[in-house]
Amino acid sequence: MTVTPPGATIGIVGGGQLGRMLAVAAAQLGYRTHVFAPEESGPASDVASTWTRGAYDDQTALQAFAAAVDIVTYEFENVPGATADLLAASGHVRPSGRALAIAQDRLLEKGFVAELGGTTAPYAPVSTRDELDRAVAEVGAPAILKTARFGYDGKGQSRIMRADSAALDAAWADIGGQPAVLEGFVRFEHEFSLILVRGQAGEIRFWDAPLNVHEAGILATSTVPANDAVLAQAEAARAIAAQVAEALDYVGVLTLEFFCGEAGPIFNEMAPRVHNSGHWTIEGAVTSQFENHIRAICGLPLGSTARTAPGVVMENLIGEAASNWSGILADDRAHLHLYGKHEARPGRKMGHVTRLTGQ
Repeated sequence: MTVTPPGATIGIVGGGQLGRMLAVAAAQLGYRTHVFAPEESGPASDVASTWTRGAYDDQTALQAFAAAVDIVTYEFENVPGATADLLAASGHVRPSGRALAIAQDRLLEKGFVAELGGTTAPYAPVSTRDELDRAVAEVGAPAILKTARFGYDGKGQSRIMRADSAALDAAWADIGGQPAVLEGFVRFEHEFSLILVRGQAGEIRFWDAPLNVHEAGILATSTVPANDAVLAQAEAARAIAAQVAEALDYVGVLTLEFFCGEAGPIFNEMAPRVHNSGHWTIEGAVTSQFENHIRAICGLPLGSTARTAPGVVMENLIGEAASNWSGILADDRAHLHLYGKHEARPGRKMGHVTRLTGQ
């Protein structure tokens, strides 16, 4: 086990709101943070010690970044594999590049979890328009066509409600004719996520599974404790998530999303990072997902994941919803987090608010 003591500098690849909250947690533990991102600034720039603007394929800039930090992590999973490999050659990158590679490709991801015994929706690979015809014949319709790589918050997806040529042409055009996966619809009542942290020595701790509600493909709310249906499937989902973490020799926070179905938890996707559905842990858990991620990658003892209140509700502030900051702050139960983004756009996450309930 390698301990990176307080006072060291943690490199964060990506400068969005997750990087911002990681940097805040790191500062509370006595660390400095250095962000590497292609943008001139971002939500993390307000709180990080240093910001390097550079393209993810700029080897000179990446090498200088790696030389300036003691350890590297990342705040989103679309970091190019070559970037992760270059940084890993210069020092410690946690979580590993293998976790990134699997999470970046929906086909690899589903196959990996299925091999470990997890249940997925029926799916088929699609690399050409002709293959889409064969995939629909195999999987059926309705179905959803998703780009194999680089999709999030409902992006890179197209629903197929009918199996006729016009509908398939439109779906193929919607995703830009990219390599994709066709997923059959599954019957489910609820969506939930499992967020765990795994330390360098292999210790795993779970937070409570939140019940997640999405609107227009974007997470709207996460609530703990979840309802009885989710709670009945949480143990089985935890077993799958733990197997994934062990198989990857994972270090840090890992998130797996599930559908709550009649036959048990159905794996949807994973994120090798801190996650939007875990924002409730900042006020709602003894140790937040952000602090425990820093603890894990630095080789520190993991913190308690127990809830601090009987119930917690986290609500995303999308677009103009964040402009009601004054009204939110007037609520004695509200804990407001604004990400410092300068322009509110439809579908853009501007912040979140967490409310502790039942106290």
